[in-house]
Amino acid sequence: MNQVNEPTAPSRSRSRSLSKILLAGVVLLIAGYVVLKIVIGIVLAIALPVALIVAVLAVIWALKTIF
Repeated sequence: MNQVNEPTAPSRSRSRSLSKILLAGVVLLIAGYVVLKIVIGIVLAIALPVALIVAVLAVIWALKTIF
């Protein structure tokens, strides 16, 4: 009976480790997505006000140049 159980034990171990690897991969993908969204949000929070200030300065410069 021990000989019959030995081949099934590694296959169970492999399936468990494969499922753990797949679960870890899914967790990494989700965590990476969340971190990417946070980084994009921070960059936009900094870039949008800067772009607005540059646009206002450009309009002021253009008005001064025309008139």
